Amino acid sequence: MRLALGISYNGQAYQGWQSQLSGLTVQDKLEKALGQFAVQRISTVCAGRTDAGVHGLMQVVHFDTEIERDEFSWIRGTNRFLPHDIAVQWARPVPDAFHCRASALSRRYAYVVLESPVRPSIDSGRTGWVYRPLDEAAMREAAAILMGEHDFTSFRASACQALSPVKTMKRIDISRRGAYWRFDFEANAFLHHMIRNIMGCLLQIGQGMQPPGWMAQVLAARDRDAAAPTFSPDGLYFLGPVYAPEWGLPDRTAAYDGLP
Repeated sequence: MRLALGISYNGQAYQGWQSQLSGLTVQDKLEKALGQFAVQRISTVCAGRTDAGVHGLMQVVHFDTEIERDEFSWIRGTNRFLPHDIAVQWARPVPDAFHCRASALSRRYAYVVLESPVRPSIDSGRTGWVYRPLDEAAMREAAAILMGEHDFTSFRASACQALSPVKTMKRIDISRRGAYWRFDFEANAFLHHMIRNIMGCLLQIGQGMQPPGWMAQVLAARDRDAAAPTFSPDGLYFLGPVYAPEWGLPDRTAAYDGLP
């Protein structure tokens, strides 16, 4: 039987998603908990790897198992062995043809940024921070340049393992609530550090350090050195993949309601 799980986590305490020898990753904690519940080793595949410090509102994983339990048992049983900052939100049996990464039509991220002369405290690690005022119109103009299919090499980390730098940006929404800005991104796929590097550029433009048209120059350069420094992972949330309705999987979790 193939099972899909929706996972939420606070990434502050972890060295990213992907398993490492240290054992201090979200995948390591999840697979350990699944193994304790199922009393057998379980290996998972995820929809999208996240960096150290990045949070997940609906990471999706799948795995194959001969263990038969109802959906609620997989949720409650696994959560019993997980640390307090990681939780299984839902479980669904899926056909063998389903693959959490290959079946995804797109992936979604959100960046939350505090605009304030004073750094974050209570929400430290859960929001990015700028102390200069941001120009929404300038950032929107720059974001529009990135829409559609492009070679995003200028926003790609040197360690990126993607086979191609060409991706399709489907949506960039910018909104504000009080002192908090929210940037929503949706693309067919993302390169390593792609969003963090785009954010670095958007925030330079928003603070008046570069004109909106500079984004086109960075994109055309196809050179990482042309872009702004990589922005902090603080405030970056993986909202999860988007699947075709026929798979019958949730498209959000309760954690969405707590995000500014």
